[in-house]
Amino acid sequence: MENIEDFDDEPSMLLPGGVSIEALPKISLHDHLDGGLRPETIIDIAKREGLPLPTEDADELAQWFIDQCTGGTLPEYLETFELTLSVMQHPEDLRRVAHEWVLDLADEGVIYGEARWAPEQHLRGGLTLEAVVESVQAGLEDGMAQVMAEEGEIHVNQVLCAMRQGNRSLEIAQLALHHRDSGVVGFDLAGPEAGFPAGDHREALELLAQHQFPTTIHAGEADGLDSVRGALVDGRALRLGHGIRLAEDVQIETQDDDAMQVSLGRVAQWVRDRGIALECCPSSNVQTGAFSQWGDTLADHPFDLFYQLGMAVTVGPDNRLMSGTSVSRELALLAEVFAYDLGDLQQFQVNAAMAAFLPLEDRKALVDEIEEGFIEAVQQSRLARG
Repeated sequence: MENIEDFDDEPSMLLPGGVSIEALPKISLHDHLDGGLRPETIIDIAKREGLPLPTEDADELAQWFIDQCTGGTLPEYLETFELTLSVMQHPEDLRRVAHEWVLDLADEGVIYGEARWAPEQHLRGGLTLEAVVESVQAGLEDGMAQVMAEEGEIHVNQVLCAMRQGNRSLEIAQLALHHRDSGVVGFDLAGPEAGFPAGDHREALELLAQHQFPTTIHAGEADGLDSVRGALVDGRALRLGHGIRLAEDVQIETQDDDAMQVSLGRVAQWVRDRGIALECCPSSNVQTGAFSQWGDTLADHPFDLFYQLGMAVTVGPDNRLMSGTSVSRELALLAEVFAYDLGDLQQFQVNAAMAAFLPLEDRKALVDEIEEGFIEAVQQSRLARG
């Protein structure tokens, strides 16, 4: 990628009027556990296990991940996970990573998050699928307990991923169902998208549908409209991981400074009319060239097009480490590029709350918390300005 200014220049975390984006209550739906490790933790575990590192300096390691991931393709981006996965193969390490992941979310104002990760990638040390899920759940509960003890508030759940290039999706679907009452709320297909359609995992997806278990599937990130269609048809996806290439099904007929005339294809129409949430991760999409057919800077991202069309857009970090980012930073970048105001950012959080894999009453309670928190942030900003 030639234009990566989004990673060189940090956006302002203050909106016009002085409201801090980090102080706003937020929801994080697309947030990979194995992409959210602290560099210090990677170094600590790798040194203990005798694993090779590109550097033992935490700041340099953080920059190494960003540099390695900004190559313009998803496969290059995914290669860096070999390092993070290598330090997540023992119960105590999984528990530590999950614990710290919760604390990092809480530090930036996230009140609800879903830890997305693939249990099948954590078996090298001899653990079972059951053991890795239980270890991560213990860490998440450690984190929630610490935040509560420090008079904070956050709730997190797990979304289990099956790797679409593998053959364990049925096992992972069964695993998710087994733990549906102990912290696991959703299922995902992740990994290389092109050449590995959702239909390859039909048996697992049928099982989940039979048990009314929600799915969110990576689609439209590194493959086109057929991949999105497969996620919706074969996967019964209630949310789309990224979904960027859905823009291929939107035809802009006329556009001027005041109005835009568009026509939607059947897939885009379905996604919009059914309120299927788009889990957008702007920085990650710039790094992997997910929207290269329209441009290579954040201003070319179809996020604003989706938003203006009334789609249920949400904002996530994807992988905090690989993109050097957070939900707050992603919101700040979008606000800077598309001139979004406080009301827009609130709508993105409401969209995410209503798309969370939670009972309706819990989702409505999150919406209430968001609305109250945004009002409080504005009041605090006014008081600070005197």
